[in-house]
Amino acid sequence: MRGLIVYMNLPNNYSLNYILIFNPLNNKLFITSYIKRMILQKTYIKPFLIILIFFVALNVQAQLTAANKKSLRSMEDTIQVYAKQMVMSQEPSARFYADSVFIKKFVQALKIPGSFAYPFDSIQTVSKLYAPDSTFRIYTWEIQKDESYFRQYGAIQMHTADGSLKLIPLFDASDYASIPTDSVRNSRNWIGAIYYEIVMKEFNGQKYYTLIGLDDNDFTSTRKWIEVMHFDTNGQPIFGGSFFVYKSEPIKPDPPVSRFCLEFKKDGKARLNYDKQLDLIIFDHLTTETPGDDSKYNLIPDGDYEGFRWSNGQWVHIPKVFAEQKLKDGQAPVPVPFLDDNGKPVN
Repeated sequence: MRGLIVYMNLPNNYSLNYILIFNPLNNKLFITSYIKRMILQKTYIKPFLIILIFFVALNVQAQLTAANKKSLRSMEDTIQVYAKQMVMSQEPSARFYADSVFIKKFVQALKIPGSFAYPFDSIQTVSKLYAPDSTFRIYTWEIQKDESYFRQYGAIQMHTADGSLKLIPLFDASDYASIPTDSVRNSRNWIGAIYYEIVMKEFNGQKYYTLIGLDDNDFTSTRKWIEVMHFDTNGQPIFGGSFFVYKSEPIKPDPPVSRFCLEFKKDGKARLNYDKQLDLIIFDHLTTETPGDDSKYNLIPDGDYEGFRWSNGQWVHIPKVFAEQKLKDGQAPVPVPFLDDNGKPVN
């Protein structure tokens, strides 16, 4: 991870001493500390002098030598064949065989020093997500036995200073969970999903990683999950906790829950994503196709949107994200505050 210290001479009583960190894994900058007053007031800085001093805080890419990169490319060529077969093969036995070979060869590749920085771009059937702070990368994928059986697989690769492998396998225990939303879990009884987004939040000095994922579930319904993960003092992942605040209603899991599930009709195409600009998790409001029947296989989006907003270490429910405004002639629209289930503003 590369960084640069920025020194600026500023007018009046302003001073500047923050660090911009460059993350080579996603080519983005983030600020470790800043002058809040300056940002909130949108003060535009006209520096007289800028001195940029480059330094290396933690050079992830330097750990991946040219020789190791060449080895990984060669191994990737083989791995991607099995990665495709474990999803695309016609026979279930062929898919499961390809999966077993894929796991073995993929772990061998990950053992090569510096593999954390290697993208594995040609492996299209596996989700590969870096944490926003680059402390880990999580891999998840799915194997289908038939139309009624899907199983997820996963592993967390931790970033290590010397480039060696620290890998935490995830074992899907969904088959043995009658109520998968009801308990805090670990890597050995994980509720499986293919993750497609990670949102990092902090509360009381603890980092929390919100994982948003998909589970094809069965032939009648699809599930999308919001899972909050953190690491314990031993560096082991803990999945779930008291992170969701919402009122009970028929189409949602009965609160309290340790993770949130949006379950809907197969191919119902319900959205569940994090909106960075609004700083909200937004998802489709569901309604039943058959009045009086709230079965999950009857639930479809109705065009409205709900959400969750992070507040005081919890995701607080927003029943209506995009509120309508009735304006009189000549009246301009104004921002509408986000309200929780009790009608109170959520900060």
